Amino acid sequence: MEKDEKLLKENLPRLKKYIFSKVSERKDAEEILQETLMAAHESFAFFGGKSSFFTWLCGIANHEVADFYRRKKIKTLLFSRFPFLEDLASQALTPDESFEKQELRKEVKKILFCLTEGYSQILRLKYYHGLTMAE
Repeated sequence: MEKDEKLLKENLPRLKKYIFSKVSERKDAEEILQETLMAAHESFAFFGGKSSFFTWLCGIANHEVADFYRRKKIKTLLFSRFPFLEDLASQALTPDESFEKQELRKEVKKILFCLTEGYSQILRLKYYHGLTMAE
């Protein structure tokens, strides 16, 4: 194990706790943790030892947290002013999801076709049109 990997492994629990204290969403915190670890690994050669390794890691984490919130703010502003861009971006970034949705729709149509007309209509009204059972 290389020196940087050993130091990262030793400081991982504290770093994780530090990042999770700064970011409320667990998924976002885990993403930032990964970005921090990658950035630290890539720039380990520049660690001069002027501070503790953990302090250096926290500096990188602070930059990653700031970048995360900056990107989030830009997305929010951009998508609030140009809502069509959000659909366009999600289609471009997740072609697998689009394919999976198409496949799921095919399966649902197949199953609805196998049901009696009454059951099929009830399910369509409830799940496609959002009606309640009473309606």
